[in-house]
Amino acid sequence: MTDFHAVIPAGGAGTRLWPLSRAQRPKFLLDLTSDGRTLIQQTWDRLVKVIPADHIHVVSGLAHAPLIQEQLPELTNIYAEPAPRDSMAAIGMAAAVIGQRDPDAVIGSFAADHVIADTAAFVAAVQEAKQVADTGLVCTLGITPRGPSTAFGYIEAGAAIPGFASARAITRFVEKPDHATAEKYVAGGSHYWNAGMFITRADVLLGHLERLHPELHAGLAAIGQAWDTPKREEVLESTWPGLPKIAIDHAIAEPVSLEGGMGVVPGDFGWDDIGDFEALSELAGADRDDTLWIDSDGLAIADDGTLIAVVGVPDAIVVRTRDALLVTTRDQAQRVKEVPEALKQRDRTDLV
Repeated sequence: MTDFHAVIPAGGAGTRLWPLSRAQRPKFLLDLTSDGRTLIQQTWDRLVKVIPADHIHVVSGLAHAPLIQEQLPELTNIYAEPAPRDSMAAIGMAAAVIGQRDPDAVIGSFAADHVIADTAAFVAAVQEAKQVADTGLVCTLGITPRGPSTAFGYIEAGAAIPGFASARAITRFVEKPDHATAEKYVAGGSHYWNAGMFITRADVLLGHLERLHPELHAGLAAIGQAWDTPKREEVLESTWPGLPKIAIDHAIAEPVSLEGGMGVVPGDFGWDDIGDFEALSELAGADRDDTLWIDSDGLAIADDGTLIAVVGVPDAIVVRTRDALLVTTRDQAQRVKEVPEALKQRDRTDLV
């Protein structure tokens, strides 16, 4: 794995976890699992079991870069985006820089805010995916579904790839389905949750980008060539604002999968992206010293230790911070993202 580099895109505000997650301190900087380590620190802890610390690269916004560096003092490769341009630009910039330094590099993209319970199983899946990527395929880790979730996109797997323990070709990526369709996917056994973890040779990724999105590739190539020179800031500031905004799923994964250029390694390692309070309630449970449940269940959090008592309310979500209080239910948890938008309309950006 000496030629393997990990890229951690650390962006987004985690609006479905408001008021815990805010624009200035998003969820990847929080210890949501009460393990004593924030989500990005947990991501770091997993990756250093696979590769050296100097092969880990973080891409984030200007506002978050100092906070990330504070939480990850051993981090030596951090790329501060002048403005958000979505995941393809973020991952592509790191790939362009890494490719300049090491033309034979293989890169893996791993989100900063995922939770993984079984690190050994995760490492084994990454190692197999890296071997698949060595052949020139773009590989992803497909999460074995725990049930018919409608919160995730799905990967449809095809035939096994010869020479590998579990890798399969990808037939296509599927957008978030309705419940009936999700049930069919899970029952069929050929669909996996798409967790957005991609492993590929840097030159293969950039080659696909040059072919499919030449304008974006040209800008990222210019930034990569200038990164280790005195012209870094000048080229970054002049080039970055004009880069097209597109996610890596739409830019690379979906079209390349339809061309037969992608593989998937199934993973069953206790993955979760803690996308909302319903997901967090499944991880955190109700056994907290600052919560009293009477004929109720759900999740209640007070970040200052205030006792929360919930009486006769099933599936409750109650979250209290110094300056805000959220009350909702599990089945409405996805709608929490509407709160920051409503606050912006009221010019209460101090709470966002």
